[in-house]
Amino acid sequence: MNVFFRELKAYQKSTFIWIASLCTLVVVFLLMFPAFTKDVEATRAIMANLPLAVRNALDISLQNFFTVYGFFAYLLTFASLAGAVQAMNIGVGIISKEDSGKTVDFLLTKPISRIKVVTNKILAAVFILLLTNLIFILVALSTAAMVSVSSFDAGLLLLIALTLLFVQLFFLAFGILLSVLIPKIKSTISVSLPVVFGFFVIGMLGAVIGNDNVRYICPFKFYDSNYIIDHSAYDIKFLIIEAVFILLAITASYVIYLRKDIRAVS
Repeated sequence: MNVFFRELKAYQKSTFIWIASLCTLVVVFLLMFPAFTKDVEATRAIMANLPLAVRNALDISLQNFFTVYGFFAYLLTFASLAGAVQAMNIGVGIISKEDSGKTVDFLLTKPISRIKVVTNKILAAVFILLLTNLIFILVALSTAAMVSVSSFDAGLLLLIALTLLFVQLFFLAFGILLSVLIPKIKSTISVSLPVVFGFFVIGMLGAVIGNDNVRYICPFKFYDSNYIIDHSAYDIKFLIIEAVFILLAITASYVIYLRKDIRAVS
């Protein structure tokens, strides 16, 4: 039994739906870019009337918004929210579904160790996210090239686009950890949605009140698009924070799952 391909097949339909949804989102948003930049000064004046707190919450910079980078970064605010739900659903469900579906004892009777089961499931989840982001990035770059009236740095746009993957990897690791901590998960949505939206609201509230310390606990705020646009690089300390969290979460998940009592199907 190849657990890796088994999981890819199980998530095939949902992966296609998520990819189609994210690609539709980026195409629709970027196709509106010419309308926003047709009369920059007039649009800028209108947006300047928005309260600063609102602009901060939505990650709108009047300096960068009217560039393809800033506009793309704005739409990533919503794409990251959707992508986080996708990653969290996979993380919570990919291990816990064996328990809720009462197939875990059957799976573990096969000549395969628990470590290999978890490893193959994690690799399948990462592959799904990599495929999602590969197609998303290709569609984003193609659409940006179509709507941009001037040449743009594809490398910089790629740096911004990759923040979606980083956010997803955080929630994937968190979801996997929760899946081995919570005894019995009947619905992945009941776990993933409150967690994802909770972090999203925390990030927005932190931006509204101007508390930069919130960035250290909110993955949606780890990667400031304006910083990336200005420096053509990520703020390294947040990459380290995320890497440490993922390492600890995955390590803890292995340890807990290896020691976990597996209930036989009655």
